[in-house]
Order: sequence, then C-alpha cells, then structure tokens
Amino acid sequence: MTAQPERPAGTPGSLQPAPGEPAPSLLPPDLDATIVLLRHGESQWITEGRFQGQGDSPLSALGRRQAALAAARLARPHAVPALPIPSGPPVAIRHSPLERTTVTATLVAEAMASPDSFGQGIAVIADPGFLEIGQGEWEGLPGATIVERWGLVLDGWRRDPVSAWAPGGESLPEVDRRVRASLRTALEELRAAAPTPDPNRSHVLGYADGPGDEPWSLVVGHDGVFKVTLLALLDVALGRFWTFPFALCGITVVEIRRGRPRLRLHNAADHLAPLEDEHARARDAERRKLGAL
Repeated sequence: MTAQPERPAGTPGSLQPAPGEPAPSLLPPDLDATIVLLRHGESQWITEGRFQGQGDSPLSALGRRQAALAAARLARPHAVPALPIPSGPPVAIRHSPLERTTVTATLVAEAMASPDSFGQGIAVIADPGFLEIGQGEWEGLPGATIVERWGLVLDGWRRDPVSAWAPGGESLPEVDRRVRASLRTALEELRAAAPTPDPNRSHVLGYADGPGDEPWSLVVGHDGVFKVTLLALLDVALGRFWTFPFALCGITVVEIRRGRPRLRLHNAADHLAPLEDEHARARDAERRKLGAL
C-alpha cells in the first residue's frame, strides 16, 4: 500500500460524493459562454527544479517575456491564426493571488487596455480558489530531495493522485471543492452577461465558426489547479488528473454551448515562437563558435 501523509480522520471521504452519487452540476443549463485558461510564465523555482505548490516564487526573466508575449496574443485574439474566443473584451480576468500569476494577469490586462486592443480596463480579480495545489512540506525543495525523503508518497501521488498527496498539502478532493466554488462564481457572472442563446446555432465546427457575441472570461493559474479545473469543466473524474498537461503561458479554450462543454483549444503556444527562434539562433551561434558540425 502506498504511504500516505497524515490527515484529520475522515477528511478525504467527507469531500467526495458517496458511491454512486453524482457530483453537483457545475455548468448552468442553456449557457453559451467561453472560459480561457492561461498558465503563468516560467518562475525562478522552475529554473531551479524546485517543487512550487503555493510557494510564492517570482517569474524569471524568461517568464516575464513569455507572459508579455501571451498578453499580446490575448489582446488581439482574432489576429491570424485566430483563437476561438468570442468578440469583445472578457467579462473579467481572474487569477491566483500568487506573484507569478498576478504579474502574468496584470500584463494581460494592460495589453487589453491599450488602443490596439479592446481599449478599456478589464476587471482583474485575485481568486484564491485558483491557487496552485498546496504541496505542504515539498514546497521549495528540489525534486531530488523529495525523491530521497518521500519516494513512496511521491510515487503514490504520480500513480493515484486521489489517494496520495504531499505531507501537509492538499488532497485533490479539497482542491476540487474550492475550484468548483470559484468556477460557479465565474459562470454566474457569465450567465448574467449572456444573451439569450440561439437554439438553432450549429454545434458542429465548420458552420459559421466566426467569433460569436457570447461572454467570456480569462483565468490565469497554474498547471496543477488547471488540471482540476479542466476536469471539472469537462465532467471528467479526478482520477484522470494527469491527462491534461499545461504548458507555460499556454492558452486553453473551453466553449460552453447550451450548458455543455467542449474543448476547443489546448496548450496553444505559437505566441512563444520568437523565444524559440531566439534560442535556436543562440545555439547555432555557439556551435559555430566552437566549430561544431
């Protein structure tokens, strides 16, 4: 049996529906809206190979450049190649309160307020429901140290993340509960701003796919919490936690049509191509300098 961190008696079980009991409905029926997810840029701890969780590691220099490129892309979402995002500005930009997400969200809001974009301020809301998964005693430690001290627990986390988690950290059911609460708030805002849905609108791509007028919101968050977020939106079991990876400053788009979700885009990162080209040029220059073939 996989080793478990200690928890208060009964805590995990109290956060999950009883066997056979369906999870509460998340998406309002008949809602037409879009939720866009943006992961933050590279942080300093990522460059050092440290576990982050809710540790407040700032963006690295590269991470700020990634965030600026993502902000420029979202400020002009219909420039070719267009993102499947509705016309008009987002209803709100929600973000985890940690520094790496706050800075990323602020750069997006500033870019959207420019005359070349929507030309207006967007509500920017720090939402603790989208904090990264708390990693307890692992936060700030190098991966090698965690393998050495908690190898069995880490192995359990990677194989069965619903049943194993970091010592002193959060379980996935706990994270799911707070994520769903924040998503319900965001979805209610979208429903309040949504026009009456067109019952004859096609749900098949290829039929009048241009940007619609339904409301949308942007969430700036983290890899782990976004895994839980996407599973919640798509009504997929928490046990599939490792199914969807999230790239640094990658863009994911979930459309909601008549209260039903569909994944339109996942991990779009073409806006980071200038950094990749720059890296390739630097690598080629170094090879020429060394005389390497």
